[in-house]
Amino acid sequence: MRIFAYLLILLISSLIWVEKSIAQEFDVRVELNTSQISSSDYDYLNELRSMLVEYIEDRRWTDHNFEEDERIEVVMNITLVDADQNANFTANLIVQAFRPIYNTNNKTSLFRINDSNWQFSFPRGRSITHDLFQFDDIASVIDFYMYITLGFDFDSFSELGGSPFFQQAQNILNVAQSGGGGTGWSSSGQRRSRHNLVTQLVDQRNNGFRQAFYKYHRLGLDRFTLNTQLARQSILESLELFRETQRQTTDQHLFSILFSTKYREFTAAFLDADLNERLEAYNLLVDLDNSHVSEYDKLQ
Repeated sequence: MRIFAYLLILLISSLIWVEKSIAQEFDVRVELNTSQISSSDYDYLNELRSMLVEYIEDRRWTDHNFEEDERIEVVMNITLVDADQNANFTANLIVQAFRPIYNTNNKTSLFRINDSNWQFSFPRGRSITHDLFQFDDIASVIDFYMYITLGFDFDSFSELGGSPFFQQAQNILNVAQSGGGGTGWSSSGQRRSRHNLVTQLVDQRNNGFRQAFYKYHRLGLDRFTLNTQLARQSILESLELFRETQRQTTDQHLFSILFSTKYREFTAAFLDADLNERLEAYNLLVDLDNSHVSEYDKLQ
């Protein structure tokens, strides 16, 4: 009986481990830079890095099961730029997310977002609690960007597939605003705020951007090695749809994120194409994004 009970415990433990490993959506790396503050006063700060990794990876964020090679890689770079004697910090947060390119061993960056408006309290011994209905100056920011990440990832696999996750990020924004979230959550101030980001993503007038995002990833990158000519045509169509959507908006925040993340990748997709395709891609890219013309010049 003891042997049977022991084996049963092992079986249950292994099943729990397998379920967790399959279900987990994220593979997270957190980098914490304390060089700009007097870190000797905060010798416990390394706890924040490990706490954030555990907070993200030990939680189910969706009802979908992710295989090990499907997990979204998330890199968070946190630079503490100011601190007071009460352990209130001002930080610059850079979030970058990657997903695999199917039929290859490569990955693509979904976005790279720079958030310079993160203020939070982290005294010694503090814990981080997940509660979508209460504002928390650490958890709410992490929750927000995890749902933004899921939204971009699901958008890259199905047309407008990320809508539920962008809406969840919008809900977190609403809770933060009603709970006194302050800087970064406000509708006024800097244009590149959390408010501005998620408001644009849930705005149906920007559906063309999201549809082009899907076409580029799923119909372009994911089948590039299977049918390069067809994939390049899909990428050209996605660039045309990006341009059509860009011409209908005055706020370029989403496009700024897109091209700061993708400009080298866009170029690389056409480097080996024939001259007519290279020039077509060049004309579209220069029209869309004049900040990286020197990179696009490689296509001429």
